Amino acid sequence: MGVVTSHKELIAYQKAYRLVLAIYQVTKSFPAEELYGLTSQMRRSAVSIPSNIAEGYMRGTKEYAQFLRVAVGSAAELDTQLSLGKDLGYIGNEVFEQLRSELEEVIKLLRSYLKKLSTH
Repeated sequence: MGVVTSHKELIAYQKAYRLVLAIYQVTKSFPAEELYGLTSQMRRSAVSIPSNIAEGYMRGTKEYAQFLRVAVGSAAELDTQLSLGKDLGYIGNEVFEQLRSELEEVIKLLRSYLKKLSTH
């Protein structure tokens, strides 16, 4: 692939977007009393990742790094929330490991984007 012309072409965006869909799916089975608690927090953190990638990309190079840093922060929040979901018994070990692996891939990609931006 040549020059990226849209945030939707970024691998980190694509993986983060798929992660959001997975988070929505897994939180559907959380207890009703968590709807405004952990369910809501996990969904907001997850949605924040591709949203910040998209917004930063569209704003341009000058602000892009800051939006990527916010996305990394949201990913860190989601990592904590996934662990809580597992430890509270809402997420099984296999699903947790899969989601955690996907999240770690997104974080690595975001960090590599940040590194590339800092060398320009």
